[in-house]
Amino acid sequence: MKLAFAFLLLSSYIFSQDFKLAFGSCMHQEKSLSILDVISDSNPDYFVFLGDNIYGDTRIVDTLRFKYQQLAENTFYKNFKSKTKILATWDDHDYGENDAGKYYSLKNESKQLFLAFFEEPIESKRYTHEGIYTSFIFKKGFKRIQLILLDNRTFRSNLKHFENGMTKDTSFHYDLENVPIESGDSTLLGEEQWNWLEIELKRKADIRIIASSTQFGVSYNGYESWANFPRQQEKMLQLIQKTKANGVIFISGDVHYAELSKLNNSLTYPIYDLTASGLTQSWHFAAPNKNRIEGPVMENHFGMLDFNFRKKTIQLQIIDRDKKTRVSYPLKWKDLKFKKD
Repeated sequence: MKLAFAFLLLSSYIFSQDFKLAFGSCMHQEKSLSILDVISDSNPDYFVFLGDNIYGDTRIVDTLRFKYQQLAENTFYKNFKSKTKILATWDDHDYGENDAGKYYSLKNESKQLFLAFFEEPIESKRYTHEGIYTSFIFKKGFKRIQLILLDNRTFRSNLKHFENGMTKDTSFHYDLENVPIESGDSTLLGEEQWNWLEIELKRKADIRIIASSTQFGVSYNGYESWANFPRQQEKMLQLIQKTKANGVIFISGDVHYAELSKLNNSLTYPIYDLTASGLTQSWHFAAPNKNRIEGPVMENHFGMLDFNFRKKTIQLQIIDRDKKTRVSYPLKWKDLKFKKD
């Protein structure tokens, strides 16, 4: 009887350790941040800022510092910070310049401002290596959730633009900006970060969430995404295959709308990419995406991954500023695994 009771208590402990990870991007410090109240009311275990956390867009350090200060003094942000555990990576506008990569002149100064604003612990390895990539392991009962925050800016090669500026492709309804880069020496993450990522993907974890500031799972659309670096996108899939990393899901931002993409490929199980982009920003159309299976959501919103350990499922959600769930897509853990030979 005592053994059975102990087993029930242990089971209750294990399965009660459910987990909610909220995330979002594209938040202008001069606009209303009331959506942060909606996020904190949803009681996530953590919130991940995926980038464009402010709109800096400058080559003057004091200007970038001032814009962080504007956010720090915002009442909604202060309230949010007091209630919610915050993690963050960056994208171009808080890095400092639209579409910027490794040649941005203030990237070292920008890194110091970023780490100071998000109160990075002094013992963090982010201080000792170039860039701001990092990872976390969340232990819930006997389960382990890994969160990998990529840095898509510090090491990224220049984008390749059409020679005559924006060029019209009749299969799209807008002018395209960027050409896919096929060159083998172009990189998105850089050698050091790629080597680090391989080690991370070998760590023990049941589910791995890879946070990428730009979209990973979308088809080419002429805007900035991993599709502009198809060899790097393929390298990511090859690395997941090489390390036999089960449970990989991408979360992403940048585009000012929400959507869920599913990337079917011959190397891994299906890779899902849930984009939440538009805490304050919005766009007037969603780019074509052959891999889209949910969305788009054009109103301001945030993303949520809701883990249920008893059912071994994850609910992929997009929730708008009016607290309405706009996307709710269930995933089973077993569908995010390599098939046994």
